[in-house]
Formats: sequence, structure tokens, C-alpha cells
Amino acid sequence: MAVSTDILRTWRGPRAVMRDLLEMGQREDRAIAYIMASCILIFIAQGPRLSRQAAGFETAESAVPRDLTVMLSYELFAWIIIWPLIFYAIAALVHIIAKVFRAKGSFYTARLAMFWALLASTPLLLLHGLSAGFIGPGPQTNLVGVLWIAAFAYFWVQCFRETQA
Repeated sequence: MAVSTDILRTWRGPRAVMRDLLEMGQREDRAIAYIMASCILIFIAQGPRLSRQAAGFETAESAVPRDLTVMLSYELFAWIIIWPLIFYAIAALVHIIAKVFRAKGSFYTARLAMFWALLASTPLLLLHGLSAGFIGPGPQTNLVGVLWIAAFAYFWVQCFRETQA
């Protein structure tokens, strides 16, 4: 199935989608594609917020607004180089902790569960980026952020449970 269809299916039943992904076999290229697509979408979600900051909406009156190109460059570097490595490390750590409790999964299944949960939750993160850019800081943006964290955590837990079954 298409990734977009699987993302929609994840919102209804994350364990069934993870089961289907596991049935496709162990393919590291697929896991890397999921984390890279997630990080690219997260980078795109940062655009409206960074544009707002560069326009001077988020700075003190005496401060000089920063250059948008510089901020985008730093964000791109962070989301394409640094964050995928951090996500790999977190997935490995979670797998090691799960092994202590006699989990049956592998490093690959732990990575796949985390990377897929992150990719499946990016629609809410894109909405968060829009609200941060157009509305700015406030309860609405915080609410969308909390909803994204909750969706990501739910997807990750459900997908991880399926990989350990």
C-alpha cells in the first residue's frame, strides 16, 4: 500500500499497520526512508514558525531579527543529520531496556516502530507548525503540540507492542 494510505490506517489501528509492515520483511532501507521522510516533514513544519521569528514577531523591540536563511540552514542540518542519529540511539536504548524485560523484538523492529510512529504523527506536527507560524505562541499552539505528543506516544507504544508480540 501507499505510505499515505498506511498513515491514515495508522490513525484507526496502528497495530494492524505495524503487522503489515513487519510482514514485508526486514528492510533497513524502508526504515531509513521512514525516518528521513519524517525529519523532512518536521523541517517543513518549522518553516512558518521560523518565518514569523525572522519577521520580528517573536523578538524583543531592541533585538535585531535573525536572518531566515541562517535559521533554515541550522534547522535543515539538525533535522537531516542530527535528529535521525538521535532517533536511532533512542530506539536502540528502548530495545535494550525491553530486552531486560524479556521482549522478543530486535533492534530493527524497535527502530521500525519508532520511525513509523513518528511518520504517522507528522500530520499533526504540520498543523502545529502552521499554528506556530500563523497564530504564534499561545494555548492553541500548545494544544496542538500536546495532541501531537499524545498521538506520537500512542502510536509508538502500540507499534512497539506489536513488534514484541
